[in-house]
Amino acid sequence: MDASIFFLLLCLLQAPPLLSSKAFDILRGSSLSVEKPSDNLVSANGDFSAGFFPVGDNAFSFAIWFKKSSVPTIVWMANRDDPVDGRGSKLSLLRDGSLILTNSARNTIWSTPASISLEASMLQLQLLNTGNLVLHNSDQSVVIWQSFDSPTDTLLPQQTLTRVSSLISKKSQADYSIGYYKLQFDDENVLRLLYQGPTVSSLYWPTPWVNDPESLGRSKHNTSRNAVLNVSGYFQSSDNFAFQAADFGLVIPRRLTVDPDGNLRLYSLQETDWVVTWQVLSLPCQIHGICGPNSLCSYDHASGRRCDCLNGFKRKNLTDWSYGCEPEFNIACNQTDGSSFVQLAHVEFYGSDIDFMRINFTGCEELCLMRCDCKGFQFSFIPDEGVYHCFPKFMLLNGQRTLNFGGDFYLRLPRAGLFHTKTADKESKLECSREVPKQVQTTYENEKVKLLLWFATSLGGAEVTCVLLVFFFLFRTNRHSDPAEQGYLLTTRFKRFSFAELRKATKGFSEVIGRGAGGTVYKGVLPDERVCAIKRLSEANQGEAEFLAEVNTIGRLNHMNLIEIWGYCVEGKHRLLVYEYMEHGSLAENLSSNIALDWEKKFEIAVGTAKGLAYLHEECLEWVLHCDVKPENILLDSDYQPKVADFGMSKLLNRGELDHSSFSKMRGTRGYMAPEWLYNLPITSKVDVYSYGIVVLEMVTGKSPTGMRISDSEGAGEHMRVVKLVKEKMMSNIGSSSANDSWIEELIGPSQRVAGKYDSAKMELLVKVALQCVADDKDDRPTMNQVVEMLVRH
Repeated sequence: MDASIFFLLLCLLQAPPLLSSKAFDILRGSSLSVEKPSDNLVSANGDFSAGFFPVGDNAFSFAIWFKKSSVPTIVWMANRDDPVDGRGSKLSLLRDGSLILTNSARNTIWSTPASISLEASMLQLQLLNTGNLVLHNSDQSVVIWQSFDSPTDTLLPQQTLTRVSSLISKKSQADYSIGYYKLQFDDENVLRLLYQGPTVSSLYWPTPWVNDPESLGRSKHNTSRNAVLNVSGYFQSSDNFAFQAADFGLVIPRRLTVDPDGNLRLYSLQETDWVVTWQVLSLPCQIHGICGPNSLCSYDHASGRRCDCLNGFKRKNLTDWSYGCEPEFNIACNQTDGSSFVQLAHVEFYGSDIDFMRINFTGCEELCLMRCDCKGFQFSFIPDEGVYHCFPKFMLLNGQRTLNFGGDFYLRLPRAGLFHTKTADKESKLECSREVPKQVQTTYENEKVKLLLWFATSLGGAEVTCVLLVFFFLFRTNRHSDPAEQGYLLTTRFKRFSFAELRKATKGFSEVIGRGAGGTVYKGVLPDERVCAIKRLSEANQGEAEFLAEVNTIGRLNHMNLIEIWGYCVEGKHRLLVYEYMEHGSLAENLSSNIALDWEKKFEIAVGTAKGLAYLHEECLEWVLHCDVKPENILLDSDYQPKVADFGMSKLLNRGELDHSSFSKMRGTRGYMAPEWLYNLPITSKVDVYSYGIVVLEMVTGKSPTGMRISDSEGAGEHMRVVKLVKEKMMSNIGSSSANDSWIEELIGPSQRVAGKYDSAKMELLVKVALQCVADDKDDRPTMNQVVEMLVRH
């Protein structure tokens, strides 16, 4: 049988039956509203939902998601680049048979083609068991539109990728907008992965340096251009590319996704977690554009992928590595004595060759020096052929360091810059992305924080001249600046207070409202009558430059669930920070008070705290590890909304620097510390996840995590940690004939219950999420962003 006919029959056999799902009828003029969470379509088997999905603060997209994974998994999205706001936005079925998505201003954000030949009153919008959202007529004989025809980043089983469709990655794990990587059929009918970056684009799979894809087993002699994944884990494309999952044969939920890092992966659902059962590239650095121009990608299994600027280059965009790095030097043209080369062992750059020649090292070097546009050259010796390979480069793209590469790269630099060895990523300051999370109709935007670093070093009379110039500059600045801005450093947007001002504001530091290892917190009233909290740091030996740099870093962070800093004082040995005042104090105070927090507040505190930590971990260029998450560092405002405090004194860690050796000492509080601290294991953001889980268990049980005395009937006075107690209570009720929520009630206890406001489902969700967070193995813990999604979507 002809291969194309066989493939067509295979697709037809896999076609989803339209009757396999519960229909949701939308009559003419009806709509789904963002303000009604119940306005969701659900497939008959309960696997999929379609509705408005939160993608940021007051930002929603109409999406389809898989419900039965531990974290709701988006498989399709209508308005991924243009979210709507949370009030007044609707998905409506018009008289002409089209679906339209509108925002609160009634602007059309997304729509399907009209079908005026059918009466809108006879139409149905239906979510099938396959995850396909279908708009058809009442007898299901005519399909007007279906989501399977326009996939986003995911291909589901029985969904066909065609010549007019493609998979496009999202920007990042937290940003659902269109990213840089695409899976599509090219003009030769071959299925390929394409990088489309902000400045350049290139094909990187299949192997780009192979001119004829047929030598890789691909067929260009087909016109169908389609590919399909079946429920058993077998994928086949019309160009003869095929693969099967590691667990092939099992009929379980699956998805094929182009991930934000550019890799194509097949996921299988095992219990409630997605597991990778196939991926197209095993080495992440083979993916083009992953680190941008003039940079190097490196990878190892311990720390993962890392991007570094080349010597003499600096980051071009602190929020996006795809822009790569830019030079901090200039090389004059046709001056061969003005530049030389630095050897980069086992480094290669793909593409952008000026020429290819079989000449020795000296000849290759001279060839590059004669070209103004030569950025360096790749040089290797091929023992089997007994020849040299010389590749001068006019651009440095897709650079990677791998020991498997036998050659070296020689980077062209000015002679004066040969000893510049620092890479820009180690010098870059933390910048939070403006794209994640998305906000719609926000009323403010953080102003950019600038750190002015100036040095005056010279000899003799030159030193005096520099000092005079600095004073002249400051004098001119003060003369022309706005009087309202006086007292503010150029380095930050915060006010710099004198020690005398803060001593007066606190009435001589008389009212203590908190104590900790980092210092003492006092209540104060500023001259503008704002009530504030002033923290007097105990580490008085910190230098002024170091302290100002840390304050500047704190100022770049802004989130509704992080405490806001208003100012600071650095004077002599005095180091103080001025924060907003939180009316209801710390979570620790509320948990220990006689007036217990009701369960609705506790749940919102858990959600808000998770959002604040997720922002620190996942929405900034560098990770900010709090390292001391505990009830004392979670403050509550007048509405009992939580704000994470003391994050400014935590360890700042570049995303690539996962080695725990960068921590000079253990950080945290006994009872809340993850096992990694105790066993000298690498420290990652999962230490905060562990501490957060302990805090949630403490909120639910009312028990201290540092040790507690169980009643004689439960342990004869044995001290047990809260995690062990919760697990034992949970396990003892498995298979019990009592009510399903009995074990939750036992954990809470009579003293912790609040009449009329106890929600066993929410408490059970909190406990189960918390137990995932306190897993001994950090890889078994979810990220804080996943925690937020689990709590928000249930």
